Amino acid sequence: MSSGDSTIVWFRRDLRLEDNPALAAGVRAGPVIAVFIWAPEEEGYYCPGRVSRWWIKQSLAHLDSSLKKLGTSLITKRSTDSVSSLFDVVKSTGATQVFFNHLYDPISLVRDNRAKETLSAEGVSVRSFNADLLYEPWEVVDDEGRPFNTFSDFRERCLTMPYDPEAPLLPPKRIISGDSSRCSSDNLVFESESEKGSNALLARAWSPGWSNADKALTTFINGPLIEYSKNRKKADSATTSFLSPRLHFGEVSVRKVFHSIRTKQTLWANEGNKAGEDSVNLFLKSIGLREFSRYMSFYHPYTHERPLLGHLKYFPWLVDEGYFKAWRQGRTGYPLVDAGMRELWATGWLHDRIRVVVSSFSVKVLQFPWTWGMKYFWDTLLDADLESDALGWQFITGTLPDGCEFLGIDNPQFEGYKFDPNGEYVRRWLPELARLPTEWIHHPWDAPESVLQAAGIELGSNYPLPIVEIDAAKERLEEALSQMWQLEAAARAAIENGMEEGHGDSTDEFVPIAFPQAMQMEMEPEVPVRNNSTMIANQRYEDQIVPSMSSSFFRTEDEESSVDIRNSVIDSRAEVPIISM
Repeated sequence: MSSGDSTIVWFRRDLRLEDNPALAAGVRAGPVIAVFIWAPEEEGYYCPGRVSRWWIKQSLAHLDSSLKKLGTSLITKRSTDSVSSLFDVVKSTGATQVFFNHLYDPISLVRDNRAKETLSAEGVSVRSFNADLLYEPWEVVDDEGRPFNTFSDFRERCLTMPYDPEAPLLPPKRIISGDSSRCSSDNLVFESESEKGSNALLARAWSPGWSNADKALTTFINGPLIEYSKNRKKADSATTSFLSPRLHFGEVSVRKVFHSIRTKQTLWANEGNKAGEDSVNLFLKSIGLREFSRYMSFYHPYTHERPLLGHLKYFPWLVDEGYFKAWRQGRTGYPLVDAGMRELWATGWLHDRIRVVVSSFSVKVLQFPWTWGMKYFWDTLLDADLESDALGWQFITGTLPDGCEFLGIDNPQFEGYKFDPNGEYVRRWLPELARLPTEWIHHPWDAPESVLQAAGIELGSNYPLPIVEIDAAKERLEEALSQMWQLEAAARAAIENGMEEGHGDSTDEFVPIAFPQAMQMEMEPEVPVRNNSTMIANQRYEDQIVPSMSSSFFRTEDEESSVDIRNSVIDSRAEVPIISM
């Protein structure tokens, strides 16, 4: 077989050998040329943050080592245009096919569609595969072929699908290497000199790489899983699976996780192990929320930057960079919030309950634009995931049809009693409060002066006073919501009275709030919205459906239907989908 019959396997967020459909198909086809293209500028605002880049570096080295053991190696390319670089690799290697696995964020969908069109026009055969979901978004629709808008309906359909998710594929035993002699690798730089010191600390807690991900899954299933339901609300102990970064980077497939958990579920059901069954059901719900995040991103490709429910665009967010800096640095004066933000900065990780606490505080108490907090999470989390993060922050903000009500504020003091009853978590991350008795650990402002002096605490000096009172925040939130509804009603009245006639799709166009300059954003490339009216129901596809593209940015009728969606939602609400597993 000549080198011209080679297949390029384009690795992205699927950095594994096991259950990698694109790789498996490439191996079956003949010689393989494995390629990874690093083009962070394409991601716009959402280029990977420091800890994500550290993870990619380690995971790629692990993948390359594994490929070499099987007979080939990983070609790495630095680029600002993935499709052009991919075509350059095709030309230099003489490959006739390009295989890759699906991604579902809006930038990747547009990029992948362009790759197929560009390469196909040059006579290159292009195939793509599902490697990231149990079911493709276009498989999970209602009886009329329409997508679901709520997690409960989506989950119910997934549970009643006529076929189970496919079983995971075994890794290849050998790979025939294509001729890449005329295609040299670029040296990829993922960290600056100033970042190396902080990144060295990450290696003490994490071991990226697909075979390590497999070990982590086994360890979780044979250990913490059985008490997952009981212990997952404890912020001061390792009670989650820690699989979310491995799922994001594709070091382990969701199909392997699902089938491994289901096997344990069957065993515990046969044994009558109720606690084990409860834990499995709760964990599978987390898997379902991850699936739903990609589903929503596919059908609503702007969920990462604007609310799904149109009336929230009228909310008068507080644009205060000083307060936002205090939140980022863990200097709000609320110990549980501050402990969480300092852990996030130090480790790139947060327990999912603490993610809810700090994000809710940002949006509801401080009333920052939810996109600010989501972007900061993106920059700092090891498992930063655009689809999952957008779902979580939209839920907290009340901008999903089955999201939580925006009106309610959870007092961090009482959240501390629930998730950190002994104060160990706060003491670990706020050493200035380490000597404070448990009675006062979550509300030091109420502690007697003698207690504060004995603990070495001077409020307003070595630990801040609360930057906002909860009661005042509640009043301000009620006023802001009232203003939002007034503005929304006025806009509707203007449309109904024909005052906006002739503006078409630009009517009341949504304008995102700019990120703080301190976060050093780059401009995001324009991505057209999709018109999903042509989706076909009740069919299974190996290749990825890419809906027709439209330049329409934001349609008034979409906003109107969002209120109808809200009114049709059943009272039962989904669990907060802050997905860290």
